[in-house]
Amino acid sequence: MDVTANNKRVIVALDVQGREDAMDLAKALQGSGCWLKVGLELYAYTGPAMIQELKALGFPIFLDLKLHDIPTTVERAIRGFIQSGVDMINVHCSGGYDMMARSAHAVKEAGSKLGSVPKVIGVTVLTSISENQFRQEMGVQRKLTDHVVELAKLAEKAGLDGVVASALEAREVRRNTSPGFLIVTPGIRPAWSEAHDQMRVLTPYEALEAGSTYLVVGRPITRAEDPRDALERLWVR
Repeated sequence: MDVTANNKRVIVALDVQGREDAMDLAKALQGSGCWLKVGLELYAYTGPAMIQELKALGFPIFLDLKLHDIPTTVERAIRGFIQSGVDMINVHCSGGYDMMARSAHAVKEAGSKLGSVPKVIGVTVLTSISENQFRQEMGVQRKLTDHVVELAKLAEKAGLDGVVASALEAREVRRNTSPGFLIVTPGIRPAWSEAHDQMRVLTPYEALEAGSTYLVVGRPITRAEDPRDALERLWVR
């Protein structure tokens, strides 16, 4: 088992409320090979300056803001967000084809001018939503997996680099998209951790075997007494 190679496929979610906590975690994980995710919570407290500090420590950064608005607004906003030098950013697939296509174009155009083009991916269905909630609360009649696959196919057609999808849908997404299409999977829980508020979860190895490209892991690492040790223990079967 090549732990370093596996760590490069891990995105650690810095879901904390301030710079100090984020930097403590980042320093504990520095040199491990993993990515870091700056989500809505951390970004709300620290803004783009946090991204630049984390980049300075050598981490690839996934800016997870799940943009979802009319196409023009998302296109203009995404050009601003990537000025901070992020390596990956996302939008909601449910924003539709035009929104995704214009986002992909904006990222490529603006990124080229900066000398580095980030990956842009689409959120399918949040991993906190169960099959029952999907049908009863959201009123969608087709199966959740079928819905995720159709959104992934639309995202690829629109020019996105990949999607965010549960590991439970990863196999079908992989089967229905090109080999290089990215599948970023949240809700990863090693066998020794709790599921918390995630509904559709798998272990790291199960997710990789299902076709996931990157694994997003939060609390099992960030709330551990030793985050670096917890990262390494992801790969203990």
